[in-house]
Amino acid sequence: MSLLSSMYTGVSGLQANGMAISIIGDNIANVNTIGYKASRGNFADVLQQTILGPAGTTSQLGGGTRLSNVQQLFTQGMLQNTGLGTDLAISGSGFFVLNGTVNGVSGNFYSRAGQFSVDRDGYLVNPDGLRVQGYSVAADGTMQATVGDLNLTGVNVPPQATTAIQLTANLDASADVLTVAWDPNDPANTSSFSTTITVYDSLGTAHQVEVYFRKTAANSWEWHALVDGGEVNGGTPGVPYEFADGTLTFTSNGELDTEVINNNSVDFVGATAGQVIDFDFGDSITTDGGTGLDGTTQFAGPSSVNFQSQDGYATGSLQMISVSPDGVIMGTFSNGEVRPIGQVVLATFQSIEGLDRLGNNLFLQTRASGQALIGAASTGNRGSVQAYNLELSNVDLAEQFVNLISAQRGFQSNAKVITTSDQMLAEVVNIKR
Repeated sequence: MSLLSSMYTGVSGLQANGMAISIIGDNIANVNTIGYKASRGNFADVLQQTILGPAGTTSQLGGGTRLSNVQQLFTQGMLQNTGLGTDLAISGSGFFVLNGTVNGVSGNFYSRAGQFSVDRDGYLVNPDGLRVQGYSVAADGTMQATVGDLNLTGVNVPPQATTAIQLTANLDASADVLTVAWDPNDPANTSSFSTTITVYDSLGTAHQVEVYFRKTAANSWEWHALVDGGEVNGGTPGVPYEFADGTLTFTSNGELDTEVINNNSVDFVGATAGQVIDFDFGDSITTDGGTGLDGTTQFAGPSSVNFQSQDGYATGSLQMISVSPDGVIMGTFSNGEVRPIGQVVLATFQSIEGLDRLGNNLFLQTRASGQALIGAASTGNRGSVQAYNLELSNVDLAEQFVNLISAQRGFQSNAKVITTSDQMLAEVVNIKR
């Protein structure tokens, strides 16, 4: 009887080691699969019977081995730079959240593979078309609290009318005082210096503004802002139209003392009327309570512009994206604006070993894993998002080959148990001869 059971014990060893080789083969086959997590077989011994001994003592006779479960090893894989902005890797224990239908089942799925792209509808998707989940950005720029599909290409920046101009320059203290009267129709010959800046109306239309400076007395200057008359209501095309003017005064040390704006409203054609544009020439002493040196100055030397900016812009379409470690997707638009357009979320679980492996680099939550804890990257031990990278398989080939040799030897040894038991049974049969 024991010889027969030893054969079955050997069979269990063959089955167990055969399964071990299958698991190792699966790992080796996926050595180049992005985001793949290696598996290992956990084996347990089988109790065949309990033997009753003297004085009530007992002992147990083993009956071989069996595969108790296949465990995923969620250790971190190495990150490989790809240079593609939509390639994302996770440094940490989180999972990307994907939504769609897999094998007839609809809902959320979880993956470590970040090979994403933008589909024809503008959604960020994985190679199987499952949509990446995250927080969207409202029209006012605030991040939404509801998790949903991330749509990128539908994002556009509406135009913003210019409301303020900052301009700093050095006006030549040795320039001659102009005695000829200011003439907006002949600004070049009735001014001392000029510069150009682009502003935008409420429709996002660009307008070239010429700002002229003229010295009227020692330490005193006028400034005048002009646009082409064809761009404003009531103007004449080709004829300069003055919409803003004022004065600047300086101390004897060349520091900006006062800034005065007399007019600064303009009605661009087709745009919102009464567009007010404030001009700021620096940190003046009397007007702003400043030092007079942080901005426009009047020192001896050629007149030149040091800095100029304005707060308006035209409408912009998305040109490229980048993703920060906290998962925020920053969009760069055609008008030069850079702003957040969404945020990738990550999920963690109470027991990641309890996740159900579906294939295609996907996992499904189960009762054993617990509910997905979804939130922003870099929070709640979810890990950070690394853009321009992919997580490689965590399979160690050297370790797998050693395990393969061990499983092969185990298979051979159990086969030897069976052949030996067979030989012994043959001897028993031969006793009758």
